[in-house]
Amino acid sequence: MKFSSDFSQNINAFKDALHADQCFDVVYRTTEIGGRMCCLFFVDGMTKDDVLLKILQIFQSVKPEDMPKDAHAFSKKLIPYGEIGLITDQSQAVTQLLSGITCLFVEGYDTCLTIDCRTYPARGVSEPEKDKVMRGSRDGFVETLIFNTALIRRRIRDAKLIMEIMTAGESSHTDIALCYMKDRVDEKLLETIKQRIANLKVDALTMNQESLAECIYPHKWYNPFPKFKFTERPDATAACILEGSIAILVDNSPSAMVLPSSVFDIIEEADDYYFPPITGTYLRLSRMSISLLTLILTPLWLVLLQNPEAIPSWLEFIRLSEPPHVPVFYQLLILEFAIDGLRLAAINTPSMLTTPLSVIAGIVLGEYSVKSGWFNSETMLYMAFVTVANYSQASFELGYALKFMRVLILILTALFNWYGFWAGIILSLCAVIFNKTIAGKSYIYPLIPFHLNEMKKRFLRPRLPHTEK
Repeated sequence: MKFSSDFSQNINAFKDALHADQCFDVVYRTTEIGGRMCCLFFVDGMTKDDVLLKILQIFQSVKPEDMPKDAHAFSKKLIPYGEIGLITDQSQAVTQLLSGITCLFVEGYDTCLTIDCRTYPARGVSEPEKDKVMRGSRDGFVETLIFNTALIRRRIRDAKLIMEIMTAGESSHTDIALCYMKDRVDEKLLETIKQRIANLKVDALTMNQESLAECIYPHKWYNPFPKFKFTERPDATAACILEGSIAILVDNSPSAMVLPSSVFDIIEEADDYYFPPITGTYLRLSRMSISLLTLILTPLWLVLLQNPEAIPSWLEFIRLSEPPHVPVFYQLLILEFAIDGLRLAAINTPSMLTTPLSVIAGIVLGEYSVKSGWFNSETMLYMAFVTVANYSQASFELGYALKFMRVLILILTALFNWYGFWAGIILSLCAVIFNKTIAGKSYIYPLIPFHLNEMKKRFLRPRLPHTEK
């Protein structure tokens, strides 16, 4: 519905659309500007009061002969503020108001003037708990979109850095920012992402980026390996953008979704580049090796226990020191689920009780579970290594993908012995090899298709790029 030149009609229609008489946080203020009636609408708690006060003080000094004939001239001449807009559609004005923008109606104008003096409750840009580094920047994304875009702009001071704003959700009208370098991005992929976001038919992005990810890439949900890289670090996001990737920021989410992402992109971390090349290479190769060990360690141990004749003499120590009361396969399976239970319990435990409960859980599940006969000490040792090693990389999604593949290999090994073990390994490799990025390219490029120079960059931390003259 379009606004009219009837001031009272516009105000009443706007009040009805906002249910202003029922919503205590929707505030409207009626006053005069140059002898004409005007009305300000804003959401309490989302507006800078000092800015509104100064604007109202300026309005009081306007004389009738100074009043322009149209809203455009009024915004240019009488509102000394940077972010001013003109809206003629009521539904669009309602959405803008509920986003925190102040709406101004002036008698005789058929246009709503918007004043972007909004502010959101926000926490400090402290270092993310998950994406910590030993050296480097200590700031991180927050839940306010404009703060996150500013953190990226601060690092890339180039006019070719484009930040496009889009919205999704019939009820939520969630803001989504696409960040990319104009001369480096894959234009075809960018257009595809824009079309998918524009065509979204959802009521709200209730889970922020996860809801968006499932909407724009709904295929092959059964493959657990992640299709996107999530990071809460603005420095890592800026580096990905400079490499030609697209970063998607969603309002109310303190992380960036980077695409397209291969498995090597997901394994990479900021620490690889905050240290000299030799140290960064060591950290990267260690992370890859440990991730591989978390996948095959317990299944390999299980298949060797099932085939003791295959254990070489120098590995005799991996045999069980005591006969098991519960089959080793069931021990490993129980511990896989018990560890996730402990992880969930740790998340929901009040911080003041975390330490004592962790000590109690460690004693009960560690020492007493072995003494009671439920678990062997060797089983506890290998599962403890797998659990701790799973945190050697920052991606939760990749960690759980490796966990699911590990459980699958364990089950196949218990059922079919060596044949099951190798079948599980092959299935895991197929899950990685036949996976595709959102751009439709190989998930393990540059291994498939093979590219030697690019492969060296993935496995060995190269020197930081410099501009060639």
